[in-house]
Amino acid sequence: MTFLRFLFAMFLSFLPGLIGVVVTPISTGGNLWYSTLNNSALTPAGWVFSVVWIVLYFLIGLALFFVMQQRHFDGKYEKKDAYVLFGINLILNTLWSFAFFGAEAPEAALLILAALIIDVIFMMRAFFRISRLAFWLIVPYILWLMFAFYLNGMIIYLN
Repeated sequence: MTFLRFLFAMFLSFLPGLIGVVVTPISTGGNLWYSTLNNSALTPAGWVFSVVWIVLYFLIGLALFFVMQQRHFDGKYEKKDAYVLFGINLILNTLWSFAFFGAEAPEAALLILAALIIDVIFMMRAFFRISRLAFWLIVPYILWLMFAFYLNGMIIYLN
């Protein structure tokens, strides 16, 4: 049962990436529109995004797994809240790819990213109440989202 929970958590966490791969270029040359954009000097090479997201999705899944496994914590509604916030995270994460790459609408993507960051902050708070380890596993994700917000904003500014 524990292994099935782990697989389920991993499946859920990688789901936005699996869906987003349909509209997201593998490298800067994989999407004609994206390759024409002016980017920040801090924009990593295309392959870096793939590696970072694989690591982040794994950490997010691991965090969810620890929340799912935790049996003893204060508050009876907090687990439900954590799951709802996690679900919103999945939806917003997926929507960002569609807005940015699919619709080629970086302004809409930036708004979605702002909502995603707010949601993940609340999700981290909910995770912290259930599993401190789960909270810490999400820290790299929120840091990356803030960096992505900067990159997305710079694309709007430079184009």
